[in-house]
Amino acid sequence: MSQPNLSETLFKPRFKHRETSTLVKRHGHVPQASIASALDGTSQANWYRIINRLMWVWRGVSPIEIEHVLSHIAASTAERSDERLLDTVVGYRSGNWIYEWSHQAMSWQQRAQEEKDPALAGEYWLQAANLYSIAAYPHLKGDDLAEQAEALANRAYAESAKLLSYELKEVEFAIDGGKKITGFLHMPDNSKGPFPTVLICGGLDMMQSDSYRLFRDHLAPAGVAMLTIDMPSVGMSSHFCLTQDSSRLHQQVLQALPNVPWVDHTRVSVFGFRFGANVAVRLAYLEPRRLRAVATLGPVVHSLLCDKCIQERVPEMYIDVLASRLGMNSVSDAALRTELSCYSLKTQGLLGRRCHTPMLAGYWERDPFCPKSEAKLIADSSLDGKLLMVPSSPLFEGFNQALHQVCDWIGEHSR
Repeated sequence: MSQPNLSETLFKPRFKHRETSTLVKRHGHVPQASIASALDGTSQANWYRIINRLMWVWRGVSPIEIEHVLSHIAASTAERSDERLLDTVVGYRSGNWIYEWSHQAMSWQQRAQEEKDPALAGEYWLQAANLYSIAAYPHLKGDDLAEQAEALANRAYAESAKLLSYELKEVEFAIDGGKKITGFLHMPDNSKGPFPTVLICGGLDMMQSDSYRLFRDHLAPAGVAMLTIDMPSVGMSSHFCLTQDSSRLHQQVLQALPNVPWVDHTRVSVFGFRFGANVAVRLAYLEPRRLRAVATLGPVVHSLLCDKCIQERVPEMYIDVLASRLGMNSVSDAALRTELSCYSLKTQGLLGRRCHTPMLAGYWERDPFCPKSEAKLIADSSLDGKLLMVPSSPLFEGFNQALHQVCDWIGEHSR
């Protein structure tokens, strides 16, 4: 008997799902001008989501495929929750963001199931995982269709790992309160290890599978394992809200690593992107004896969390993501500002104090999320700190080169 198609089961119509851009209500908010950011993409007046072509291409999605899907969304004549915004089509149907990206993912999933060459089938499954992840983006809590796309992304990612040249293990970690979270441990080959390991702290709009290329191109060739954990309120950590103790989940994972036989717990480093850097730098202060090094790219540790002028330049979607992670789905900008300031590591009395853990901070000039001063503060706070300026042109090559330099630096501190 043939098994039912998982995507058909998950997306079977049950009721009218809320459209993504309506999930967070912010009172007294005035939409801001467009911005361009290396790590986050470009915001445009007629799109709710920030279109992140650089990262999607880096993960392996064809630029032609990206434009193909975006054009389908833009051309839709279906009802939108906001007629000014192209990606706000209501309901799981043609033109809806989640529908169009999931539909594209399903075509790759079908190809993977029909492909006889295991290596090619693995690549096709990986493509499906990438596209399902974009379908769920920006992963707002309570977005039912996005959660279903996340489940499909994780399933496709697990299928790809069965066929590609690395080993993926799902590892469960117990968290205070009796709940558990699941992480993906990527091992560079089929040997038993233990391996030096990098714990990834992704951005608030990332899934675990989004870091695959970092592992394939930079960590695996150096014989380093990669452990990914979803940020609070995202994916497999969706049952946890983000709190001022932002590193709570990752800290308990770090403390449990001596019990994971494939990980050399004496050679563990952390790599944080955007708000994930908030988690990473906190761990540098709280767990110096468990960490060899902490690296960050485009860190969000103080300015964006406290500076009203910077917050007012940030796209609406990103502020919605912050509010969603905090569980503040109906809030005024003033109340959100007050809450966010508590997440500043400088306000918490950590950043600025001397830290024994080696820390690297990478930044882009004119980054709207992270000024140079933020990265410099991280580097200067460490007894063995390094500041890394990432060139904005050429953008793709600069980003890839920065990852190479960061991984080399981590490798030097993991010997």
